[in-house]
Order: sequence, then structure tokens, then C-alpha cells
Amino acid sequence: MTAKLSSEFLGTFWLVLAGCGSAVIAGAFPAFGIGFVGVSLAFGLSVLTAAYALGPISGGHFNPAVTVGLWAGGRFPARDIPAYVVAQVAGAIAAASMLFLIASGKPGFVPGNFAANGFGEHSPGGYSLMAGVVTEVVMTFMFLVVILGATHRRAPVGFAGLTIGFALTLIHLISIPVTATSVNPARSTGTAVIVGGWAIAQLWMFWVAPIVGALAGGVVYRALLEEEPRPDIVGHSRVAEKMA
Repeated sequence: MTAKLSSEFLGTFWLVLAGCGSAVIAGAFPAFGIGFVGVSLAFGLSVLTAAYALGPISGGHFNPAVTVGLWAGGRFPARDIPAYVVAQVAGAIAAASMLFLIASGKPGFVPGNFAANGFGEHSPGGYSLMAGVVTEVVMTFMFLVVILGATHRRAPVGFAGLTIGFALTLIHLISIPVTATSVNPARSTGTAVIVGGWAIAQLWMFWVAPIVGALAGGVVYRALLEEEPRPDIVGHSRVAEKMA
């Protein structure tokens, strides 16, 4: 179990450091700002690389909503959820702290929103709480459907990481203007801890909405789309299935 929790810590650390780091450091850099398209790609590439590097160890969740959704889909045991979530949140906070240390090394650095998720006046595009809730629920729902489908025993072998990474990129391309994209309560917690204030006050939504969406995705996939449910499967890959 130590190896699995360490994998979840490192994978979430990498996702937050790479994804949020692309927004904080390179997203609006005057000379070569990568913009929201670049940030979307950074998040997708972070989960893609982490899935292939660490997925065979822990299943490569790196996200409390994914862990809960995999349980709802019959792919993960309930007894391991708390430990996975703690490791993921710890990894996200560690990454956000490291990112702050790096970013603050530039003279005149101002944290601003620090890639934190928000709604209302703290939404990048000024979207309402309702719009944020709907976006986070639907995007996480579809993310779980993609994950469960890509890791099904009949899915092409070796392509799950690519599919999941591309899905997360697409999710960010759609929802960055609405909430700065969470679909991951750990990622939201890491940046909120650094920003404090309003980010902490709005953090509840970025736990509730992704988990509701993930639960719905897991239940719907298992009930309507899973031809051969396998409650013993753990994680995102066939390698993880063999190790479970």
C-alpha cells in the first residue's frame, strides 16, 4: 500500500506542478505566453505522462473524484478511498507550495488567482455559481465515462493513458473560461491553500460538483455500458488489473 500511496502523491504532485505551473509561470508570460490552449495541453500531458509512469503502481487516479467514480463503477474498493484521497490532497498541496516557491523567485511577483478555481467574480469569464456547478458536474461525469471505457478489458491495449490525457485536455479547453477547470478536488485544494480567502470560501463547490459528477459517471457506466462488470479491477490500466 505504501507504494500505491506514494504513486498517488507523486502523480498528483506532477499534475498540479505541471498543469498549474504552466498557467502561473508561462500562461501569460509577455514574450511567449502559452495561453489557455497551452495550459489545457499541459494538464493533459501531465496526466498522460503520470498515467504511464505511475499508473502500473497505483492505477493512476491522481484525483479524489476519479477514485470515488472508479468505486461507483465497480473498479476500486471502498476501504482504500480515504488513504488515496489523503495522498492525492497532500501531493497537490506540496506541488502548489513548490510552485509558489518557484514563482515568487521573480522580482515583483504577485500571486493573483494563482490558477485557483472560482466562480462569480473569481471565474475567468465571470460565470455564475450555477454555470460552474453544471460545468464541473458534466465535465467530471464525461471524464469518468472516458476513463472507464478506455480501461475496459475490451479496449485497445496501451492507449488508455493517451485517451485520458486527451480527454483532460479537451475538458480544459471547454471549461477554463468558466471555473479555470477543476474536475479534481485535490488540484483545487492545493492552489486554494496558497491563495486563501475567497479560494478557500469557494472550495466546497470544487469538491461537491466533481464528486457528484464522478459518482454519476461511475453509476451510469456500470449500469448501462459495462457489459462485463469486474469489481476486482483496480485502476486505469491492464497492468494495474493484473496487480490488483
